[in-house]
Amino acid sequence: MPHPRGTASSRRVGVLLHPTALPESPVCGSFGAAARGWLHSLARQGIKVWQVLPLAPPDGTGSPYSSPSSFAINPWLLDAQDLSDEGFIAPDDVLALPQGTEANGERAEGLDFALADQRANALARSLRLRWSEQSADRHQAFQRWCVDQARWLRDHSAFMVLRRESAGLPWWDWAHELAVHRDTALEQWRCSHQDELLEQDLLQWHLDRQWRQLRALASDLGVEILGDLPFYVARDSADVWSNRSLFSIAGDGRLRQQSGVPPDYFSATGQLWGTPVYTWGRHRQTGFRWWRDRLRRQWDLADRLRLDHFRALAAYWSVPGEDDTAINGRWQRSPGGELLAFLRRDIGGYLPIVAEDLGVITPDVERLRDRFHLPGMKVLQFAFDGNADNPYLPSNIKGNGWVVYTGTHDNPTSLGWWERLDQSSKDQFTATLERSVEAPGWQLLELGLSTSAALVVAPLQDLLHLNDSARFNTPGTVGGNWMWRLPAFDAALEGALEGYGLRAEVWSRR
Repeated sequence: MPHPRGTASSRRVGVLLHPTALPESPVCGSFGAAARGWLHSLARQGIKVWQVLPLAPPDGTGSPYSSPSSFAINPWLLDAQDLSDEGFIAPDDVLALPQGTEANGERAEGLDFALADQRANALARSLRLRWSEQSADRHQAFQRWCVDQARWLRDHSAFMVLRRESAGLPWWDWAHELAVHRDTALEQWRCSHQDELLEQDLLQWHLDRQWRQLRALASDLGVEILGDLPFYVARDSADVWSNRSLFSIAGDGRLRQQSGVPPDYFSATGQLWGTPVYTWGRHRQTGFRWWRDRLRRQWDLADRLRLDHFRALAAYWSVPGEDDTAINGRWQRSPGGELLAFLRRDIGGYLPIVAEDLGVITPDVERLRDRFHLPGMKVLQFAFDGNADNPYLPSNIKGNGWVVYTGTHDNPTSLGWWERLDQSSKDQFTATLERSVEAPGWQLLELGLSTSAALVVAPLQDLLHLNDSARFNTPGTVGGNWMWRLPAFDAALEGALEGYGLRAEVWSRR
């Protein structure tokens, strides 16, 4: 991806759409034909960036930001039809998979998490049962990949099988020797669970293969993949279970210190996230090996990464583990500069990171971002509060070191935003546009394209002028999130992408 602070010729537009939301596959979007069609649609209209959310397995609420693994890929995304076409499973295996039809024969519009899990488990079993039929070349390719990814794969596969075997209990409630990751106990356990471990390994190999094929197609079409990386990792994850010394957590799973943000105008008690903070001293002692492995893996999956909660690389809010609000937390310094310097040396130059620097950002965070020449984020839905100094106002977005968004996956759709906006903010938005508001998403996009930003991104829902029934996530709520799917590839979608592409062409030539 071009340097974010480059010339006007490198200016690009992108669309935010998570692969789970792709249409034309049972239960959940996948890495199959619909994903290839999506890439061709983007390329056809001159849209150069596809932004996705974390590709990691989700938690029980469907969130990819609280994953049981920082390295694995979500099994829901594996495309069964492609596997059948390649001969890894039989056509009858595909027909036998859960299909997600309702009693009247109509497929549900949203994503059914339980059904997606059932389908992934059935697919894993089919892959394992058909594995002995595969060629020696395929077996060798699989073994090479397993060796190459062993640093995370062995623990991930063991964690997933142990979790299923324990009926979903967190790792700290497993048998003690397994909970504390004792090598001798784990090796004995592995010997009696080889089929289940093979299923998990095969799932991840095929997911990796299918995604790399998509990345190769995207590269051929001139479309870049912008990925997403959460800052913290889930307490109940393979990462924490197998690397407890790197996290502020006791052997019995108790949090010593947990993450969050302090009280502010929006919350008198702050936000408590319940994930362990990092024991940065230990990371320093290991040369940040876990972080560097994590980023190396993610850069294998995407051209650039949006690093969520970037400000925690400068300082993080650390809350006592037993607290149930964030009030008693304290700011602690992070060795973010040291980590980023290691990463820059590893990659041999410019760091392909977008810093998520939204909210109240202190000068030390800005200095860290600018020291490594990382673009920050500007979200236009945050702009119209009546404050002339608002940093998200288009007129205040100076230079091209920014990625401008109409909204993000955590925001309302732009139509939903407009429908709930107070009258004063509506008046300011209308005055900024200098005409009446008819299609808020497109008009926010127009304002984004009026800036000198290197990249402007719109969620697909904004291009399709959808209301909040298509909202992807509402922070602070538990149900109804991460479920939206695009109904189909149709003329309306192609028309929206074409309109975006035409505007982008004009903007990129300025």
